[in-house]
Amino acid sequence: MQRRTLIRTALASSLAAGLPAAFAQGGGNWPTGKAITYLVPFPAGGTTDVLARLIGQKLGPVLGTSVIIDNKGGAGGSVGSEVGSRAAPDGFTMVGGTISSHAINVSLYPKLGYDPQKSFAPVTLIGTNPVVLVVNQASPYKTLKDVIAASKAKAGGLSSASAGTGTSQHLALELMAFKSGVKFTHIPYKGSGPAIQDVIGGQVDMMFDTTVVAGPHIQSGKLRAIAVTSSKRLASMPDVPTVAESGVPGLQDFEVVSWQAIFVPAGTPAPVVDRLHTEIRKILSAPEMQDKLKGFGMEPADLSTAQIAAFQKAEVEKWAQVIKAAGIKAD
Repeated sequence: MQRRTLIRTALASSLAAGLPAAFAQGGGNWPTGKAITYLVPFPAGGTTDVLARLIGQKLGPVLGTSVIIDNKGGAGGSVGSEVGSRAAPDGFTMVGGTISSHAINVSLYPKLGYDPQKSFAPVTLIGTNPVVLVVNQASPYKTLKDVIAASKAKAGGLSSASAGTGTSQHLALELMAFKSGVKFTHIPYKGSGPAIQDVIGGQVDMMFDTTVVAGPHIQSGKLRAIAVTSSKRLASMPDVPTVAESGVPGLQDFEVVSWQAIFVPAGTPAPVVDRLHTEIRKILSAPEMQDKLKGFGMEPADLSTAQIAAFQKAEVEKWAQVIKAAGIKAD
């Protein structure tokens, strides 16, 4: 086992050392034409998966290779992220990182198999987006006050799905419970896709989810939007109030903003990181992609890799304080 690890490391180092100048500066194809694996630490259908497929289909042709989406869900993004952290740092593995996998989980899980900062190098911050509280279209709840009152009256509170323990959906629920003093029953899934289907089907009372995933179901009439977690109403959902303006005691300053980013394993050569950063930024800055992100309710970001690292560090510290203060624990 040790010998195989040494051989793999040596091969990765040899490949990195042999990167041509043209490749590093943005010219030429990806070395050897080998496919790039884009690890998505959630099942298909969630925000990270949707964005990975949009980016991957455009990135492959630019680099002269293909980008394969590999979904490895579980533990709020921790399972797939751990796999990504152990991949060879050779430019052939990217990881779709989120607020949960790369900021929250390190404070939530006592034995996380990777360090969200030390195990990865940031490539791109795709954007930020709030989450929205939704219920089935046939639900009797039309306002956040309705939801709070119903949860108070029900033993154990209303049931609320999430993409997994530690995700922004879970933390939004726990913060609302902590600040309002009202209990809810958290039901974690392995991703947004199966979770939101059970809300649509009526098996679960409600769910906080990103606007990327919930938006189409709200527009189709399958879900009813109750409130968004941003500080201001969204241009894409102007009639949906914020949690803060709902009039529920304790929630006047409520705000939860999720984010999506791309990372590579720590040790990936700087020229590789720089090339990926440059090409992905070009893809994301195209008017068509900007319109899609804003249509999803996302706020596109444009940060350098150093700025992303600083942003991530601040997020890790922020959520560590929140989790400790609210006494939030992994289910």
